[in-house]
Amino acid sequence: MLPARMRDGAQWTDACILNVSSRGLMIQSARAGSEGTLIELRRGDHMIVARIVWRDGSRAGLQSEDRVPVEEIMSVSGSQALQLVASEGALIERRRSYRPLGPVADSRLQGRTMEFAAVLAIAVTLAIGAWSTAQQAFSKPIERASAALGG
Repeated sequence: MLPARMRDGAQWTDACILNVSSRGLMIQSARAGSEGTLIELRRGDHMIVARIVWRDGSRAGLQSEDRVPVEEIMSVSGSQALQLVASEGALIERRRSYRPLGPVADSRLQGRTMEFAAVLAIAVTLAIGAWSTAQQAFSKPIERASAALGG
């Protein structure tokens, strides 16, 4: 049983790796997503992107997109992020700022760009619609006032 952190969507939660192979893992987590969900699993310095292929209660089977470094994940001492420095009572920072890697980062950036473009297009469309509605609403009263003033 190996402790790990799991990200499903925007939420991080604790997970426990029960079994690991070069292409997949079996984990136990109270908040594992549904089948087909893409998750990130972090153990020490290693981040594994995988898809949930089956689920049974709190256990889930994951299929990794890339090869899983089994030996490195199994060895706690190989992970520098989990080692403590006892000389002056200081700890090595275990958490680093989150930066998605590789194709996952590219697809997220593309998704965010498309989402921004869609929101911008909707905002421009609504602004043009509001301008058109206001112009139509005020055109007849202005024509009447202009005609009454002799203009």
